[in-house]
Amino acid sequence: GRGRIAAMPPILQYGFRPFFFVAALQAGIMIPAWLVLFHTASVSWHAHEMVFGYLGAVIAGFILTAVPNWTGRLPLSGWPLAALVGFWLAGRIACNAAGPSFVVMTIDLAFPVVLAGAIWREVIAGRNWRNAPVAGMLTLFTLANALHHLETIGLVLDGLGIRLGLGTIAMLIALIGGRIVPSFTRNWLVKQNSRSLPASFGMTDKMALAATAMAVAAWTAAPDSAVTGYLLTASGILILARMARWQGFRTLGEPMVTVLHVGYFWLAIAMAMLGAGILFPGLLPPSAALHALTAGAIGTMTLAVMTRATLGHTGRAIEADGWTVAIYALVTMGALFRVAAPLVPFQYLSLLITGGAFWSAAFLIFGGRYGPILWSPRHNPNRKA
Repeated sequence: GRGRIAAMPPILQYGFRPFFFVAALQAGIMIPAWLVLFHTASVSWHAHEMVFGYLGAVIAGFILTAVPNWTGRLPLSGWPLAALVGFWLAGRIACNAAGPSFVVMTIDLAFPVVLAGAIWREVIAGRNWRNAPVAGMLTLFTLANALHHLETIGLVLDGLGIRLGLGTIAMLIALIGGRIVPSFTRNWLVKQNSRSLPASFGMTDKMALAATAMAVAAWTAAPDSAVTGYLLTASGILILARMARWQGFRTLGEPMVTVLHVGYFWLAIAMAMLGAGILFPGLLPPSAALHALTAGAIGTMTLAVMTRATLGHTGRAIEADGWTVAIYALVTMGALFRVAAPLVPFQYLSLLITGGAFWSAAFLIFGGRYGPILWSPRHNPNRKA
């Protein structure tokens, strides 16, 4: 098993290798492309490519790498992995080359359907029921993609697919981020001999996750309802309360841990902003709250996980070099400018372009710095040079 994997080209040994690479290129290229086409391209196309294209690839890379750890089974690798990347690529080409149609929808859905099927198979074969909710969310994400296609064809109400997709991802970040942020923080603080460690999972965490699940369900189904506004605001406050128990401010000496807290903090801000935008409609433009979730929480969290997983799973020290710190700084600046743009209408376009440039630069630098690592064999410090 393991020997067979080691004999393959490095890029096809583990899901994170090809998928993190193509995701970084997609995010690095699509935002500038959209800004160039800003006056002609539809917001719907931009949203679809970022949510189901870019994010779909990151999720694939993360989950295909995490599942073998959860189940103790071998990872998807070699030709089956190459085929899955091919499905993803075919979806990108179809969505960018042709207008809305059932043919484009079928081509684009092949990737998430096969991915969700592969993950369900692993969960069931490994009897790993604890992670069934993750497979369930992958299924919802696939359904969201289908709904968005049906919307562009004119069969489903506007916005439903994107809200379901983003709501599912917000829930995934709340759930998986809620596991990894305190866990990696604890590991690092123990090494520093710190007395103060993150609080263990308790009532606050359960309440935050329950509130977030209810909030995203309400937001998907009834985005303008006051009840949704209150649920989203409660979710944001509870996520903040949850984070306050994780000793994040003690991790400032280690960017690779700090950035996880920044990403989770963006999630709290985004939920609260989405809620405030519904309860005080004139006060907060919806696109500011939406980009706190997408550019902020999702952008930061995905880069935090991509950098850490790439180093960890290729046998390298999990330490942030200057390039990695630049990636984190750029994605944060990009998100701040993007959220600020609709709040400062007379500077809208310049803030939008600056934010887009910073944000994309983070992903292009990831491609340049981490691409060679993703394409080369696992680092073995014991091997003679």
